[in-house]
Amino acid sequence: MRLFQILLRPNYAQKLSLLMTLPLIVAGTAIAVLVGYQSRALAEREIQALEMQLLEAKKAELRNYVTQARNGFAHIYGLAAPDDAAAKEQVTQILSAMIYGKDGFFFVYDYAGTNLVSPRQTEYINRNWAGLRDSENVPVVDEFIRLARDGAGWHSFTWEKPSTGEEAQMIAYVLGLQDWQWAIGTGVFIDDVLASVAASRAEVEARVQQTFLYIGGITLVSLVLVFASGMFLNIRERRLADAKLKELTQRVFDAQEEERGRVARELHDGISQLLVGVRYALDNTRRRLSRGDGDGATAPLEKGTESLLTAITEVRRISRDLRPGVLDDLGLGPALKALTDDFAARTGIKTEFSTVVFRNRLDQDAKIALYRIAQEALTNIERHADATKVSIDLRGHTRGATMRITDNGRGLPPRDARTGPGMGQGIGLRNMQERIEQLDGTLRILSSRGTQSGTVIEASLPLSHLLPPGEDGKPAT
Repeated sequence: MRLFQILLRPNYAQKLSLLMTLPLIVAGTAIAVLVGYQSRALAEREIQALEMQLLEAKKAELRNYVTQARNGFAHIYGLAAPDDAAAKEQVTQILSAMIYGKDGFFFVYDYAGTNLVSPRQTEYINRNWAGLRDSENVPVVDEFIRLARDGAGWHSFTWEKPSTGEEAQMIAYVLGLQDWQWAIGTGVFIDDVLASVAASRAEVEARVQQTFLYIGGITLVSLVLVFASGMFLNIRERRLADAKLKELTQRVFDAQEEERGRVARELHDGISQLLVGVRYALDNTRRRLSRGDGDGATAPLEKGTESLLTAITEVRRISRDLRPGVLDDLGLGPALKALTDDFAARTGIKTEFSTVVFRNRLDQDAKIALYRIAQEALTNIERHADATKVSIDLRGHTRGATMRITDNGRGLPPRDARTGPGMGQGIGLRNMQERIEQLDGTLRILSSRGTQSGTVIEASLPLSHLLPPGEDGKPAT
């Protein structure tokens, strides 16, 4: 029952194995059928040729027998009159004595159908056999007479073998003596020929079956190998997938912890310090006011107000870094413009941003991915590049959308160096790569070091992430 359920509901690995083995089964079956058909057709042609050769040899042998017999009594027949009874008696005695092998003999019928000579089957002598047919309803004596009247010919029919009394197929050659109106002939049984042909056909059939078995065995071995290799690859890929999943899960946890640490540091080092400053300013103002020093309370109050405004700005910046509202409200272009403006104001690096009118047509996943890639790239530039100029270009085209980030910094270190101490840059590049691959896009990174150093990061998304005209690309509310 469980096997039946498995066959009805195969899992992914079983479907993959079936998909791999099905073409092999079809190919093996097609090859076996084609080989069997071609083998049988070729063997049948060869068997027919063999049968024809054997029959022709039998016919030549019969004609030779009849010719020799006629030569044996030609001197009598040639000088005798049509009604010479003595000559006829002498010829019948000569033909009666001509027996060969176990079943070979000569027979004579007159044109009326009366048997005159039958040395191995004497019961036929002096009896009229006109209209005689064999067990398969083939005319025998009448056909002898017709061939004799025409001069000579061969006839095939079923006849009883004198040595065994069993019926067998016979070929006879008949010659006509027109002056005496006699049909003289002899025949040979071709059961040996038919047996040889049947044996050849049986041998061919056995070979075809053997070929089927060979092909089936090879196909079975191939199926086992394909199934084993498929299972091996499936197990191996599953282990790799599990390892990658564990690694990805750990990286997600690390990224969460890193983001929490960053937000905690910014809150502690920025917002917390500012709020502490605001508290001290308010306490100072309160003390001055309690002493009646209204003029002295103005300065600390203004300082506290300024610190509070700075704290509000920092809160907005942290909130924007976590999830920029302008990305949802206005689209990717304005969000990147705000990001580059903030980056330029914070770092002093000359930053340029250019784009075409997208009309907010990128889907939500694409907008978030490109924004995070730009954010990660600018963070790497700020920390590692020592650049003085950065440019971001965003545009759509017939194949989708492309964002290109270029800087004139010192370029990326060698690949091995990105995994050593301070490997945040390598992790950032890997995050970019994974973000773009999740959307079936491509990420190209070109970097050079030296006098003309710099880095180019190009992220491309396919056309499937552009919404049709008329849709604003905003998430459903």
